[in-house]
Amino acid sequence: MSDAATAPAFDESAGRRNHAVGIGLAAFGAIAFSGKAIIIKLAYRYGVDAVILLALRMLVALPFFLLMAAWARRRNRVRLVRADALRIVALGFFGYYLASFLDFAGLAYITATLERLILYLTPTLVLAIGFVAYRRAVSRRQVLALVVSYAGVLLAFAHDRALGGSNVALGGALVLGSALSYATYLVGSGQLVARVGAVRLTAYASSVACALCLVQFALLRPWSALQLPAPVWWLSLLNGSLCTVVPVLAVMLAIDRIGSGLAAQVGMLGPVSTIVLSLLVLGEPMGPWQMAGTVLVMGGVFVLVRKSPA
Repeated sequence: MSDAATAPAFDESAGRRNHAVGIGLAAFGAIAFSGKAIIIKLAYRYGVDAVILLALRMLVALPFFLLMAAWARRRNRVRLVRADALRIVALGFFGYYLASFLDFAGLAYITATLERLILYLTPTLVLAIGFVAYRRAVSRRQVLALVVSYAGVLLAFAHDRALGGSNVALGGALVLGSALSYATYLVGSGQLVARVGAVRLTAYASSVACALCLVQFALLRPWSALQLPAPVWWLSLLNGSLCTVVPVLAVMLAIDRIGSGLAAQVGMLGPVSTIVLSLLVLGEPMGPWQMAGTVLVMGGVFVLVRKSPA
């Protein structure tokens, strides 16, 4: 058989392998990201707070983000002007510092499953920001998807309230603020991504957020607060590496292979994996209202992602 005849078969086989690897990376990234909530809930059992946990997480992640920034800068040598630097600082504040802090704080009051469902509303918030700020058209299908998604969150919220949580509303509001903060980052990063590249922007903005979290700890907590039980350190090491840096890289590699739309759809494994982990690791109860809410949220977000995969 000639080389010309075997080449198309080889290319097709390689393409299928590349596609399968991309799916696997996207799935791993979604599951690893979801593990963050489980780790935080476990760490809270040792009496620590959001300021300490966030500082430890970013302390672990910072060296990796700096290395990522150096690597990305070598691949994309576009020179940053002062306006770019200011925007990166702003994006780092909203997208990774504020969003992370509100998320950590909210997890003290709600279940890991409800937290993941609220964060999964981010595409709906991006849509809302686009409509309010830029007058972007919203179709009836998208409106229906929003209604379904938020109805699902209300069902899951009712489940948490039924468990006797007196501060469920506060926790839900904090996590919703986290999702809104990250949606603001996504909306505001569009032009800068095109200029400096997604990897470089992520690395720079994440490094800014790491610095802000460490400064926050230095201003609000004494250094003696770092005298923590050994499990907290191990959980933070796991949180900063396997649940922060590694999934960021995995999702980026997945997008490079299968595109952002399919990667986002595979990312819907996130809420499901959170439910499973919360049941197995945390022993959080799972009722019919929360299951129904999960289905509604995932269904509504799936419509939005399929409608606007970018």
